[in-house]
Amino acid sequence: MKLQDKVCIVTGAASGIGKEIAMTFAREGGKVVIADLNKDAAQAVADEIVAAGGVAMATAMDVTSEEQVNASVAEVVAAYGGVDVLVSNAGIQIVHPIEEFPFADWKKMLAIHLDGAFLTTKAVMPHMKAAGKGGSIIYMGSVHSKEASVLKSAYVTAKHGLIGLCKTVSKEGGPHRIRANVICPGFVRTPLVEKQIPEQAKALGISEADVIQKVMLKETVDGEFTTVQDVAEVALLFAGFNSNALTGQSLVVSHGWFMQ
Repeated sequence: MKLQDKVCIVTGAASGIGKEIAMTFAREGGKVVIADLNKDAAQAVADEIVAAGGVAMATAMDVTSEEQVNASVAEVVAAYGGVDVLVSNAGIQIVHPIEEFPFADWKKMLAIHLDGAFLTTKAVMPHMKAAGKGGSIIYMGSVHSKEASVLKSAYVTAKHGLIGLCKTVSKEGGPHRIRANVICPGFVRTPLVEKQIPEQAKALGISEADVIQKVMLKETVDGEFTTVQDVAEVALLFAGFNSNALTGQSLVVSHGWFMQ
């Protein structure tokens, strides 16, 4: 098993991509921490993993609260003795044209995506250093870490910012064998994306079918959504790759939506 006994914190893991990553890590032997704003939903996922023979715990975590992040990480270290992998996955989506984008929504988007990534990284790095075993920090970026789309100024800004954070963490963590990488998925049909379809249809004045085919999947090579399983496999690659040879990188998983 690629993650045997490694302690893996996954934020936003009560549903969608985060849940699939957590389930995949558990199947590979990881001790998985389901960190989510919704503690009951997180506990349900942890119970599901345990019922399948895995090891998991749930913790309530608002990634924008330094106090909550630090308390949750301390809880994990007390339970499992350390942290080997962090997947900073928690995120939301809010879409508006720039001139109509409420400043409060802009700040909320950056707080969850960027502040959350920073605070969780800051909390786990001392434990990774102290253990002397290295570690893997994985940020959930997007094709929007590389490209832009209309109506998504805050999201695009935040996802671009994760690449900068990743590169800096790679430089500072390198001497301690702490690696940092970014996964950049294309459109994955999670509840987050489902919510966007009618919102974008209304904002762009087109049908929901056209949002899917002419906006979301237009640039793919096959007209297919990226799956949560696709993303989880890349997370497993980054989590289980124990060499500094793979750090500071961003890997696009998008059916060709974006090509480097």
